[in-house]
Amino acid sequence: MKALLLAAGFGTRLRPLTDATPKCLVPIHGEPLLGIWLRKLAAADCGPFLVNTHYLSGQVELFIESSPYRERITVVHETALLGTAGTLISNLDFFGGQDGMLIHADNYCLADFAAFIHAHRNRPPHCLMTMMTFRTDHPSSCGIVTLDANNTVVRFEKKQPNPSGNLANGAVYLLSSALLAQLRGHGPGIVDFSTQVLPSLIGRIHAWETTDTFIDIGTPRTYALANALTPAT
Repeated sequence: MKALLLAAGFGTRLRPLTDATPKCLVPIHGEPLLGIWLRKLAAADCGPFLVNTHYLSGQVELFIESSPYRERITVVHETALLGTAGTLISNLDFFGGQDGMLIHADNYCLADFAAFIHAHRNRPPHCLMTMMTFRTDHPSSCGIVTLDANNTVVRFEKKQPNPSGNLANGAVYLLSSALLAQLRGHGPGIVDFSTQVLPSLIGRIHAWETTDTFIDIGTPRTYALANALTPAT
């Protein structure tokens, strides 16, 4: 399963740590976050990988050059950020007409990717993609989803003070070849996957919940929490 890892952002909420280090390389128990992603994905037979860069891109490129997975990684540098959907649409050829994974690589995720892929391959026929979800203790800081009895997404709630539940969108997606083909026809105005693509797919998104560690390390508090947990294996 090919995977596009979005790793170009500024990580502004995590400053001052990200003043000198790109968010995708902040260490969790001494291991750069991007390295954890690549190691876990490779263990589930995922790859090749495409990584986009922008902020402090030289550091990311040096890390990849020394990675044991470097022969399987393609780096795409964005002189101006294209947005989550913009990057995906600009690199559709990478997937070669097959299903593929889209990952916001700024979360600490220890999910069972093999199980995630299995769920996608056995999703309801009408669903065009599979979304990884997780239970959060801080639902007001996450995008919350509501499911029907068949684990199909029927509602999204943007971040708000009192959401109706605690099942959050993990921003890790398995996209069918049919969906990728549909996206090829979208113009340059489509830049954000969460706000401009996902809403149009309500009722056609299969949800899979991970019970393993999943933390948005976007703030110093959650970053400290990730480092306080048992290291990834």
